[in-house]
Amino acid sequence: MRGRVRSPWFLVAAAALLWFIAAFLIYPNVVTLHEIFFPGGAFSTRAFERLWSSQRAIDSLRNSFLLALVLSVTVNVVGVFVVLVTRYFAVRGARLLWVGYATTLVYGGVVAVSGYTFVYGEGGLITRIVLSVFPGADPGWFSGMLAVVVVMTLTGTGHHLLFLSAALARIDQQTIEAAQQLGASPWRILRQVVLPVLRPTLFAVTTLTFLGGLAAFAAPQVLGGREFQTITPMILTFAEIPSSRDLAATLALILGVATLVLLTALNRLEAGGTYFSVSKVPATLRKQRITNPVANAAVHVCAYVLFAAYAVPPLLIVVFSFTDAATISTGRLSLDSFTLANYHRVLTDATAYWPFVVSIGYATVTAIVVIMMMLFVARVLQKVVNPVTIAIEYLLHIPWVLPSTLLALGLVIAYSAPRPIIGGMVLTGTVSLLAIGYILAKIPFTLRLMKAAYAGVPDSLEEAASILGAGRMRTYLRVLVPLVLPVAAAVTALNFTSLLDDYDLAVFLAHPLYQPLGITIQNATRNQGNTDATALTFVYAVLLMLVCTVAMWFVYGRNSRVRRSRA
Repeated sequence: MRGRVRSPWFLVAAAALLWFIAAFLIYPNVVTLHEIFFPGGAFSTRAFERLWSSQRAIDSLRNSFLLALVLSVTVNVVGVFVVLVTRYFAVRGARLLWVGYATTLVYGGVVAVSGYTFVYGEGGLITRIVLSVFPGADPGWFSGMLAVVVVMTLTGTGHHLLFLSAALARIDQQTIEAAQQLGASPWRILRQVVLPVLRPTLFAVTTLTFLGGLAAFAAPQVLGGREFQTITPMILTFAEIPSSRDLAATLALILGVATLVLLTALNRLEAGGTYFSVSKVPATLRKQRITNPVANAAVHVCAYVLFAAYAVPPLLIVVFSFTDAATISTGRLSLDSFTLANYHRVLTDATAYWPFVVSIGYATVTAIVVIMMMLFVARVLQKVVNPVTIAIEYLLHIPWVLPSTLLALGLVIAYSAPRPIIGGMVLTGTVSLLAIGYILAKIPFTLRLMKAAYAGVPDSLEEAASILGAGRMRTYLRVLVPLVLPVAAAVTALNFTSLLDDYDLAVFLAHPLYQPLGITIQNATRNQGNTDATALTFVYAVLLMLVCTVAMWFVYGRNSRVRRSRA
């Protein structure tokens, strides 16, 4: 690597990377801290004093931590259950159940909030049916903490389906049979044999769930109402008032500190445990029968009730996307109400398809830029290990440590005035600021996966190319890149789809004339009286689900078919 370090191209790339880290990962956070503690050039704790005197802010802090704790329980309970009934227990219709549960993989975020609001909200389809039977019922029943917890629980089990299912497949069937021969009951086997092996994965998904609940945005903003406001919507409220930006920054700082403390505590807790399987899986795990008839019936009932809760909102969105505004407002389906006018408008009307074009543009640029950066950076960090590269790797993980609101607020505050570090430009209010925020947010995920991909390439291949006379750059382009290209393509697809309906960063950083799809869907969801906007929202949701389904097949389905063909 010494020859590469002396290369002018390497030095230029290294200088550009260091400037990028300083300008967009370090400097905005320094400016944010200065805004909080040195508002007039002198040290002050006035922002904290104002914050503690605001009852709404205190309530939002309490509600966010309460939501995170509740979700850590509910999401794990439901997530473990759906994995067990589809992968571990012999349940009738397990494949159909898995399809219903897997809708969270292609249907989440602001789109899911929109779907559940349409079904269960104040003007929702199910609510109208209930009111027609019970006129005295409360039309706003699906709001507050209960609604937020229900929606975020059902949409938060995607990690369980992906990661916990993979961990479950590594359990040895012979271990299960040995426990059965020793007289262990199915419940004891599940509790003492199966779940301990799954514990590392449960730690990881619990961390993601807690952080997601702590920084929840779309669901509390739409469904929480005034009774259940959380930190992130409150940060947006304060950020929109110039005189209260210090309060927004202070709330974001508290959120960031809480995230750091949580990650440290969970990492220590996980490191203190011992998790292992007693074999290297010589026997594939077979589905276990529930011998108790009462327990078997209860599991089946719960499984199909959950299936309905998962599948009904996306199914109704698909159905009503083909209907007119009158049908959407009344909820009464008939053959005459079906039409392709909504799709025709989205695909032909510039006003209607513009948010979709903006989202695709941002997602495409972000996915390409991030993978091109990390193809180079991940290789260097994987091969060159010294204090400088270790520090760079930690700095590139800042977007994983800090909540997205703090990241966005730092960019807004730092670049609302000319700054020498970026040539005296003002970025706030420009199209480029959201792209920068997206790139920052996707760097840690891409870096981790690409570094792992490079680590899986044998050193002997690079040595063989060197013996054959290939230079470092030719070896890299002709040998290394093709080997990691499948992982790079999969990461690019995941980054692309995850940004199509982003709302958390877009609401802070988007240009007024270039607002992506997440903001459009959220605005339509909060203004349910506009049935034309609701119809377009359904079409957007269906198109997003199609795109995400193709991406998920590209990442998981295609690869599983390749593995089966090789076997």
